[in-house]
Amino acid sequence: MQCPKCRYENTKVIDSRSSDDGKAIRRRRECEKCNFRFTTFERTSLLNLLVKKNNHTCEAFDREKLKKGILLSCGKRPVTSEQIEQLISSLEEKFAGKKEISAREIGEEVMLCLKELDHIAFIRFASVYRSFRDIEEFKKELSLLFEKKK
Repeated sequence: MQCPKCRYENTKVIDSRSSDDGKAIRRRRECEKCNFRFTTFERTSLLNLLVKKNNHTCEAFDREKLKKGILLSCGKRPVTSEQIEQLISSLEEKFAGKKEISAREIGEEVMLCLKELDHIAFIRFASVYRSFRDIEEFKKELSLLFEKKK
């Protein structure tokens, strides 16, 4: 594993422990050159899932891309990284066994989870995910979402 600080190739593992209910391993590492300490996570990739995008192209499911979008929605909100990891893990479990899924379906599932987790994060995600043209369209869609999910 390469040191993120000095880019030296040799690092040693100081500590390993189970994480995410046994679905990941958290490793504490130290660079053998500059002694910088950092954490890595190892997880099994159970999903060989293709995501069908709105423009009809397909790409491999990317946990980190999904996490980045959720993190943006949860910025400066009382949502922990553990909650986000749990949300993504539960989505991966839900998608397990499928070969292909639409980006729309993923977005809808994320919105359902965020609505339970934090209403502001939900609204932020919905506003980007739905690509509203004006405030009236945004208000209309929000009222529909809240009615449908009650």
